[in-house]
Amino acid sequence: MHRDRIVGFLRDRLDRDRMSDASLNGLQVEGKEEVRKIVFGVSASLELFRLAAARGADMIVVHHGLFWGGHPYTVTGGLRKKLDLLLSNGISLVAWHLPLDRHPSDGNNARILRLLGARGQRPFGMDNGNAIGVRGTFARPRTIPWIESVLERELSSRPLSFPFGPKAVRTIGIISGGAARMFEQAVAEGLDLFLTGEASEFVQEYARENRTSFIAGGHYNTEKPGAQALAGLLRAKFGLRTEFIDVPNPV
Repeated sequence: MHRDRIVGFLRDRLDRDRMSDASLNGLQVEGKEEVRKIVFGVSASLELFRLAAARGADMIVVHHGLFWGGHPYTVTGGLRKKLDLLLSNGISLVAWHLPLDRHPSDGNNARILRLLGARGQRPFGMDNGNAIGVRGTFARPRTIPWIESVLERELSSRPLSFPFGPKAVRTIGIISGGAARMFEQAVAEGLDLFLTGEASEFVQEYARENRTSFIAGGHYNTEKPGAQALAGLLRAKFGLRTEFIDVPNPV
């Protein structure tokens, strides 16, 4: 399939609203026109690129790309090595950041909510006028250890938890990645638990003071589900060969 058709399909599905984002979403590096295999990953690391090239990828789709708005670049060091590997192998690089967090079915947050079995998905977590997370309700109240066990099993996560909220968790808000600063919004909405990727220093006492639980499931691990969802989507819709490559990261 032609490279631009794939990129256009993803843009229409993920980024219809064209929300403000630090990432330069879409095609970041132009490779060969004809695409037979796409590799999916979380971050545009040299290790991911090497593995993708070895497995015959024509395109790589990631959540964290190489290029971010407002940053001047010199093509030196690690960036030069990454670009050299992509260009010498004719591999396109495509990135979707916030659009892949917030999508109501393919997004990281919606997928985690589904993994946990919560229902009644609603938008949650305002960032520059847009909701980038989701919230939901457990039909059967869950415990923090039970939620941790699901994250460990499904995402290979090692959760860091501050279980100061109700023992029976009924409501949850989810924003993948580095969204500890948005914990206040979960408290304001009266949620029992806020789940994100990373914790910040203030989280422990803020959780204790507001009787609200907090789980950090890992920035990397909470942002795998969206890439995995896209791999399945493009395989089913277009018959392309797709593969998610895990480059484990405990953070």
